[in-house]
Amino acid sequence: MTTKISYAIALLVGLGMIFLGARFFFSPEVATAGYGIHFNANGDYSFHYIKGIRDIFSGILLCAFVFLNERRAVGVTLLSGSIISFTDMLIVLSKSYNGVVQAMPHIVATILLVVFGILLLTTKPQKKAL
Repeated sequence: MTTKISYAIALLVGLGMIFLGARFFFSPEVATAGYGIHFNANGDYSFHYIKGIRDIFSGILLCAFVFLNERRAVGVTLLSGSIISFTDMLIVLSKSYNGVVQAMPHIVATILLVVFGILLLTTKPQKKAL
């Protein structure tokens, strides 16, 4: 049961990453505000596209591991990916115009990634009954 819940969370995280990455392509200013920083691109959204494609890649990779039933790969990806959300949190909190409220999505993501990554890595594979 723990593995199924962890897989469901991982799939939602992967789909969320694809959504967030796509938002950096289609609505870069909204995506930047949603991230929690102010960024004046003056019409040049190159940075947004760079970030967007990396988010899309991460989401596709995570979803692929879930669909391939690669429990340990999902766990490693979630756990190691927590450094991204943790760093994002630090970046948002480093801005004088932000507080915990703006960092909350990054804090929640970090907790989810660490908890479910550890669960997947420490849970023994379930054997199917005949």
